[in-house]
Amino acid sequence: MINPNTPVLIGISQLKRQIESLELTKEPLLMMIEAAQMAEQDTGREGLLSQIQSVRVIRGAWTYDNPARYIAEQIGAPNSETAGTLFGGNYVQSVVNHTATSILDGKLDLVLICGAENGHSFLKSRKAGIKLPLTATPGNYDFIFGKQDPDNGPNELALGIQRPIQVYPMYENALRYHRGESLEEHIKRVSELWARFSQVAKDNPHAWMRNGVSAEEIRTPTAKNRRISFPYTKLMNSNMSVDMGAALIMSSVAKARALGIPESIWIYPHAGVEGNDHPTASVRDNYYSSPAIRLVGQKLFEITNSDVNAMDMVDLYSCFPCAVQIAAKELGLEEHAQLTITGGLTFGGGPLNNYVMHSIARMAELLRDRPGTTGLITANGGHLYKHAHCIYSSNAPEKDFQHENVQSAIDALPARECLAGYSGSVTVESYTVMYEKEAPTVGYFACQTPEGARTWARTYDADLMQSMGDEEFCGRSAIQHDTGISFR
Repeated sequence: MINPNTPVLIGISQLKRQIESLELTKEPLLMMIEAAQMAEQDTGREGLLSQIQSVRVIRGAWTYDNPARYIAEQIGAPNSETAGTLFGGNYVQSVVNHTATSILDGKLDLVLICGAENGHSFLKSRKAGIKLPLTATPGNYDFIFGKQDPDNGPNELALGIQRPIQVYPMYENALRYHRGESLEEHIKRVSELWARFSQVAKDNPHAWMRNGVSAEEIRTPTAKNRRISFPYTKLMNSNMSVDMGAALIMSSVAKARALGIPESIWIYPHAGVEGNDHPTASVRDNYYSSPAIRLVGQKLFEITNSDVNAMDMVDLYSCFPCAVQIAAKELGLEEHAQLTITGGLTFGGGPLNNYVMHSIARMAELLRDRPGTTGLITANGGHLYKHAHCIYSSNAPEKDFQHENVQSAIDALPARECLAGYSGSVTVESYTVMYEKEAPTVGYFACQTPEGARTWARTYDADLMQSMGDEEFCGRSAIQHDTGISFR
């Protein structure tokens, strides 16, 4: 007999608005309301939204204060609890994990989770010199999910290193060097990985880019596929220029039955596990692994008495190729396996922190179509720091939903000291070059001292930056002087 408080996903929705005219644009708040209404339609139960007890909104690039309260009022549930999140691509899955626990504990039995971005419309409006309307949503959430850890250390920030497009390519280059690949071998392999993601997007009706792109097109810089940061072209970056929204409705089994929701559409979260790598690239032990992903995965499979090979479908968080490669290795997945169900954040669409809501909704669709199957969702926030995983199935779990955190085990692992204003001998650990209109603008180096401490350096030397895009610099000896660097 299943526990009547067992959490279950009963409503899902995804929307994309590939508008041609800004007159047709819709702000994220209204997209979330539309997604909520679509999720209600998916349940087959009219009027369900007015019974929602908690509205939980994933933080976006927008500037709303409390969009959850406005949404609650519009769906006829003005007295519902409201919650938001901090920034991070991990928070959709984290919110689902916490929501499932609250439902299992009997604290809630009907919850709406939603999010949306209008990055495509925003870019079009900025080019046109038009300011898009934004509804005022005054007030504060009842509570916010998450703990604010820094994404960048002070020594990174001092050199202007603060964006994912600056940090992830350093992980990629370190990964290449760790694997012993040449620059040519590496970019060929990675572009082929991304081309396989592109092919998945062709079959995903919700994907933003469904045209299919070849590996050669992905790795070749062109006017439409410009260099962003070595070794990544635009088609290896998360695509935030999307107007996309999604919503999930979760309930208890007892509530789902009381509402008359057909069991054929129920999707069960079996277990969720979370844990954060040492925050900031300044202190993590290396750039080619993620102990947190490994330990989160191990705990998840341990408490569900399963393993990665038992998963019928997998969606690895895919903001950049290195994130997929590292996660696959840590979880024991072959790189040639199908590692996405959406096409990833490049081709499926990367609506900032809300991508995972789309991957969960897509997973639910596929699990419904294939009764008896199971899928793994992984989520990543920050610069490969914050991780939340969950196993979903169309089958009810044998045990009650479990939510674990492995932070204490991660915290016990070694971290590096990061030095400011260092002068002396170093070895290049990784590096990248930033581009603007095909021209290199600045080069960054992550280095290690002979004692194993980490340092940061940058260069504006045009000849050196040119070489950095043509030659392997990982493992090279150099002399660092404060924040500059020279090679012997």
